[in-house]
Amino acid sequence: MTDHANLTRRDFARSAAFAAALAPLASSNLSAATRTESAAHPDAARPAQPAIRIDALASPGPFNVPDRTARPLSSEMLDNARASGITAVNVTVNAFGEAHEAFDATARELGYWFRELATHPDRLLQVRSVDDIRAAAQSGRLGLIFGFQDAVMLEDDLDRLRMYHDYGVRVIQLTYNLSNHIGDGCLVPQDRGLSPFGVRVVEAMNARGILIDLSHCGQRTTADAIRTSARPVAVTHSGCDAVFAHPRNKRDTELRALADKGGVLGIFMMPFLNAEGPPQLEHFIAHVEHALDVCGEDHVGVGSDNSITPTVADEAYLKALFAFADERKRLGIGAPREHEVLFVEGLNTVDRMQKIGDALRARGHTATRIDKILGGNWVRLFGDVWA
Repeated sequence: MTDHANLTRRDFARSAAFAAALAPLASSNLSAATRTESAAHPDAARPAQPAIRIDALASPGPFNVPDRTARPLSSEMLDNARASGITAVNVTVNAFGEAHEAFDATARELGYWFRELATHPDRLLQVRSVDDIRAAAQSGRLGLIFGFQDAVMLEDDLDRLRMYHDYGVRVIQLTYNLSNHIGDGCLVPQDRGLSPFGVRVVEAMNARGILIDLSHCGQRTTADAIRTSARPVAVTHSGCDAVFAHPRNKRDTELRALADKGGVLGIFMMPFLNAEGPPQLEHFIAHVEHALDVCGEDHVGVGSDNSITPTVADEAYLKALFAFADERKRLGIGAPREHEVLFVEGLNTVDRMQKIGDALRARGHTATRIDKILGGNWVRLFGDVWA
């Protein structure tokens, strides 16, 4: 491991170039957000705070497709984000690949989202704090919580956590489906758990106030991270292995430990919820209710792993999906059942959060519990970790 003072000249130059490339975009976004938030007089009367709805893994744009940031957000996507009633999403802003490649490409991904924020200050707001989530709710904008779905771009330099945090990254998943220098992913046959460097990453993320995400981690790496972390952690998008056994789902043992630590599990809307056929709303609710039984109502949320804009499952989509799944399988990162539609029938709508609330209400869950599941639990967790 190196610290910032001991970087090689090449590594220092790359980090400096990364920062220089993003600085104008990041600062322009902050200025735009500041102008918007300070427009009203501090003593002006404010309406009642709208309900806060959080999707712990989603995007206003394309998701689970190649080249998801190849084009700017469309007006339809932005309109759907506003109509959805979703207050904020954890949006993936990192790139994947080998460490050096991922580091450089992540700068481009961050640049894309800073440009979108600067282009649509009336529709989008970068979330760096819980106060920003409340501001997004009050102003009717979609809050974007910058998150990574892998930590490989850290390479061996913990000081990069400071740099990413400065750019607003507030959630980092330790591993993707395979192994990296931190730990093992859920598709690794023999999960060895956190590496010594992984322990240091967890400690550094705790110190920096970055939420640890364990969604794609192997079971032992998940357990090690929960035990090692001094702060609550998250599984932002997964399911319950006891309901349907799948590498992407978590066992009850880890779910109880997650809840005991104060963490939250987000149930996803993927074809990993049931044994066969497109998953239905009832399958999603079954995972939510099992998680409630195991974790308690303060530790369950939504992490759809979808775009807010509904998927049109036409011939072109299916052709692209199969090609994408084939490539992921070739790379060794594809989980079982990725060749199926990547959404839940009945929730492939703009108003999916309302539909979840209606379904839970019909099954006798209280309004207080539903509000926790649809957003309150995430707000509490973010406050516990980001402070």
